[in-house]
Amino acid sequence: MKLRGGLAHAAAAGLLGLALLLAGCAQGGAPRIDAELRAVPVAPGVYLLPGVPGEADRRTLGRIGNAGFIVGPHGVLAIDAGTSTLHGRALLRAIRRTTPLPVRAVLLTQTKPDFLFGALAFREAGIPVLMHREAAALMAARCRVCLERLRRDVGEAAMAGTELFVPDELFDQAHVLDRTGRPAQVLYFGHSSGPGDVAVLDPATGVLFAGGLLDERRIPDLHDADLPGWHGALAALRALPGVRGVVPGHGPPATPAVIDAVESYLSQLEDRVQVLLDEHAPLSEVADRAALPGYAGWDGYPGLHRRNAATLFLRREQEAFGR
Repeated sequence: MKLRGGLAHAAAAGLLGLALLLAGCAQGGAPRIDAELRAVPVAPGVYLLPGVPGEADRRTLGRIGNAGFIVGPHGVLAIDAGTSTLHGRALLRAIRRTTPLPVRAVLLTQTKPDFLFGALAFREAGIPVLMHREAAALMAARCRVCLERLRRDVGEAAMAGTELFVPDELFDQAHVLDRTGRPAQVLYFGHSSGPGDVAVLDPATGVLFAGGLLDERRIPDLHDADLPGWHGALAALRALPGVRGVVPGHGPPATPAVIDAVESYLSQLEDRVQVLLDEHAPLSEVADRAALPGYAGWDGYPGLHRRNAATLFLRREQEAFGR
């Protein structure tokens, strides 16, 4: 992917900013309900609205997922909506402090609550909410329960005004989305990290918003995943020309090496679980015996890795018995 003239120079400068973020950007501490967010530039016209490390609880207010936006000549494409209506409003304020251009749409990349439930803030501002059809179906089927659990975990005050919603526009395939005069590539590889999970590539700078497909130094969540599909999606991302930087679903901006890091975790987990299956280990021992010490420093390891191991063990056990 070639960049021309001034845009190439601007992209190089912006990607230098991304490199500086990689070297020294630390995500902030626990947010306040009324906190103002700061948009972090990662490339020319491309911004990160960072989440905070940790799990969804009263300390983090559930605001653990990244959001972002791409500024074109005629408007803004927002990517993901945050955890709650209050969080979504804070994201919108941060966008409006960065640019006077209108937000033309918000694209939801996945159904995890920390990317989803801020959508009403965009709807109340007259901004259409876009979502893959399979992700929208999963949300409709189960996210009322997700929302109740989130209210319990982070507190009613943090979730004030947050309700389940219906997306304004659904899509089924990968496509080019151009509402702003700056075309973005919406990438869809089938069921991977979750049904209807998508990524967004800004061809002008090579920045990839990876959604649920990639997290930086955070344990990936297998709950909704199809592992063969996820491996296939990672291979497709690796083969994409011109990807220079990654805004992951969780964690700070990353290089494309994050693709290999996520692939390595998934493969090592699969190998370890297969050993336990071959040894006829009881489910009660799986979480302890599936330890992967090389990932102990990743966010979410104490709880999420143990859940992943048990989830995968049960799936493989059921497959072995033909259920």
